[in-house]
Amino acid sequence: MCECWGNRKLKCLKSKHITQGEYATGDTEDVMITTILGSCVSACLWDPVAGIGGMNHILLPDRALVEVSAQGRSINEMELLINEIFKQGGMKTRLKAKLFGGAQMISGFSDVGIRNAQFVHDFLNSEGIPCIGQSLGGKQARKIQFWPCTGRARQKFLGQMEFPVEQQNVQNENPVSDVELF
Repeated sequence: MCECWGNRKLKCLKSKHITQGEYATGDTEDVMITTILGSCVSACLWDPVAGIGGMNHILLPDRALVEVSAQGRSINEMELLINEIFKQGGMKTRLKAKLFGGAQMISGFSDVGIRNAQFVHDFLNSEGIPCIGQSLGGKQARKIQFWPCTGRARQKFLGQMEFPVEQQNVQNENPVSDVELF
């Protein structure tokens, strides 16, 4: 994807798209990682000194019977992302996080979005990784763009669901269509 201003090309980006259970990393200014989230959560982690970071896409299943194994898998997904950042020169003590997703896409269907968000918060707290920005909850899907070298993140809310919804545990009750977290 190339960013253009008039007839002038500014820079070309290497875009990496991830889906459920995946992660990607990058260490140059031309790398952007994207994903689309509903009830899933993405943790965007980066080391601002080393200029390396990455993003994952986590979903816990909605069944209590398989939750234990799913949390094990999700912990593994967090650890895989962190270990990849370490391999490329990042340090745990310098990691920062931004979190996105965790929406309740269909009213009354489940609280999986809340559980996904809580899982990632608990993991970061247990690892001592500060969360410096987040957009969690609500009723809308999001498209996330993350520049892992700088930690810059942008979110765009996607079409509003037409199901009746109740406002509870929502941190973004009046969302703007585009939000950028620096």
